[in-house]
Amino acid sequence: MSFTVAIDGPAASGKGTISRAVAERFGFAHLDTGLLYRAVGARVLLGIAPITAAQELKAEDLDADDLRSPEVAQSASRVAAIPEVRQALLDFQQAFSRRLGGAVLDGRDIGTVICPEAEVKLFVTASDEVRAARRHAELTGKGLDITLGQVLADLRERDARDAGRVDAPMMVAEDAIKIDTSEMDIDTAVETACAEVAKLR
Repeated sequence: MSFTVAIDGPAASGKGTISRAVAERFGFAHLDTGLLYRAVGARVLLGIAPITAAQELKAEDLDADDLRSPEVAQSASRVAAIPEVRQALLDFQQAFSRRLGGAVLDGRDIGTVICPEAEVKLFVTASDEVRAARRHAELTGKGLDITLGQVLADLRERDARDAGRVDAPMMVAEDAIKIDTSEMDIDTAVETACAEVAKLR
């Protein structure tokens, strides 16, 4: 039996951590769809055309070491605005979402475009300042030399691009449950999300 949990939201809102925890709690498979776009973005930075990079994407491309860098994040956001790139990755995501045993997918257009019929839709968000602080801590913890102001500017630029693109913009699905993690620790955020999934499981 298939059961799909769609989790959307902006960068550093906590959706990735929540998605992995929900998948583990309920025994579902998990797909961070942002990694697909990051992998395409990384290939574009190597000089490969965006559509070709998406069409020829391989599973091992998702394991590259630099997929969490700011440069790759910006490249991913740019290629995600290209309709042909999104179409090339659509079938893979939809097939994953209906796999037997259940699936959790997180991204920016899962509940609206990829899995509009998902049994559970969550939109995870947090204030710009909280998200920037989280991402800054993550990046500097990896040794990257970047200021909090730069991270905040990057996040806002990416949010504007993701929300403003013509094809599959980031938005809250009408039937999504919104979870604001600004004042939550990770355990509270995870339990809040799991409780919503449990209601329909």
